[in-house]
Amino acid sequence: MSRFFLGVDVGTGSARAGVFDKNGHLLASAKRPVTIWHEAGSFVEQSSEQIWRAVCDSVREAVASAGIPAADIAGIGFDATCSLVAVKSDGSPVAVGPSGDPDRNIIVWMDHRAADEAAEINAGDHDVLRYVGGRISPEMETPKLLWLKRHLPASFAAVDQFFDLADYLTWRATGSLSRSICTVTCKWTYLAHEKRWDARYFRDIGLEELAAEGFSRIGTDIVEPGSALASGLTVAAAHELGLNPGIAVAAGLIDAHAGGVGTLGAADANDLSDVRSRLAYVFGTSACSMASNDSPVFVDGVWGPYYSAMVPGLWLTEGGQSAAGAAIDHLVTMHPASSEAKAKAEAAGLTLVAWLDGMATELSPDLTRSVELAKSIHVVPEFLGNRSPYADPDARAVIAGVGLETGIADLISLYVAGLCGIGYGLKQLLEKLAEDSIQPDLIIASGGAAQSNLVRQLMADTTNLPVAIPETDEPVLLGAAMLGATAAGQYNSLRDSMKAMSSLSKVFRPAGGSIETLHACRYSAFEALQSADRHVRSLMMDATTPDPDL
Repeated sequence: MSRFFLGVDVGTGSARAGVFDKNGHLLASAKRPVTIWHEAGSFVEQSSEQIWRAVCDSVREAVASAGIPAADIAGIGFDATCSLVAVKSDGSPVAVGPSGDPDRNIIVWMDHRAADEAAEINAGDHDVLRYVGGRISPEMETPKLLWLKRHLPASFAAVDQFFDLADYLTWRATGSLSRSICTVTCKWTYLAHEKRWDARYFRDIGLEELAAEGFSRIGTDIVEPGSALASGLTVAAAHELGLNPGIAVAAGLIDAHAGGVGTLGAADANDLSDVRSRLAYVFGTSACSMASNDSPVFVDGVWGPYYSAMVPGLWLTEGGQSAAGAAIDHLVTMHPASSEAKAKAEAAGLTLVAWLDGMATELSPDLTRSVELAKSIHVVPEFLGNRSPYADPDARAVIAGVGLETGIADLISLYVAGLCGIGYGLKQLLEKLAEDSIQPDLIIASGGAAQSNLVRQLMADTTNLPVAIPETDEPVLLGAAMLGATAAGQYNSLRDSMKAMSSLSKVFRPAGGSIETLHACRYSAFEALQSADRHVRSLMMDATTPDPDL
């Protein structure tokens, strides 16, 4: 009997499902939108029930489109954004925001309501912070839990289980309360290398209840990604998904980490030893850069090291930016020509960014020279702060060199300059990693924002490293399917699944010469503007600080 594997990916704006064979070939995929509530700027919420319905609809359509019997699905893997889900023991949702709406029971990863709590935690002497680059982010879960306790104590008390979204999905599918090492280590301060929570940390920051309860509300059974959970798919979940009960369900991954699993083992060698010399770069709404090592490497301002959080047995070092694809989307809509360009894009059946990308490619068929389209414009695209290497959530975007031009040509210049800014942020991270002897020789790019050849070439030229792309068009879904293949026993380990189910397609190499020199100059400008933002914020902070003598 043929064996196929489902990968389910829940991103910020959609739920997707893909059906793969044992060699990693995609048969069919489907997608459903996910509702997002934005409130008061930094509040971003979702609904676990709505997400689950989107998952079920996507799975049903993907399996039907693949033209295979449901009985041929042997394993399922889930990945999702690192968002906080609050539910009671029966699965009913608990409100997490001032709206009081229980359907809005997810604090989304990009929600920065807990910035003050994160700053307060960072002011303390907590050993666990060594494993998040020295500073915890408001995107992580313990600051959000502390915010919930302080601002909505009734909701905090009513919650029986706090889940990372990927763990919620596996619980919904199997009834298992097991958490993935990936989620709790990367976002909750679990010390995977010691197989324990740090009770002192939770007591010191004001979450002593969780420690006193033996961490039963955030996870006591922590397992490696790809581990088979409980007895597989429950009867109830199988009915909702249109599948057979008992199908193997794997412990999941954060979505970016699924992209890493789906690409880093791509075949061009006899083993996975070169995983350690590769950087997984997942360029989507946010950007995530992941390097694997045999031993822990502590890099100030860079998340990790996390043991077994992506590839079992290896230490993960993780950097990136909170806004990447989202930063480019926002940037181009700020331009006076955006409405005209959007109308042209819609007429062509494209998004604004995709249309601009095509126009830039037409103007510069030699992609190595596309940087010249940026002209005088320079962009530091830190609209949502700097995740790494500065761990500065208060950083903001800087745009320089803009004139009075209002046409589409100038909008294209802004678009290309924004992409360069994303690339220089990656270069900055690579330089920081190199200071601690992490020096990848190949970037493997994936994610929705990394689908164009223009973007890939600019990434190679801005970082001065070759950029490879995987054979599959859906590396994140593939990474999730690899989890399912591992849980189903198709392969002995997740590493074996990675080796068997992925391969590389094409490599984009740095241009060198005068283009390298131009990028070096623009990179210096990028760092100068970034420094100027820090200086300006310092000046304004001094100006708004009350005079103690008054």
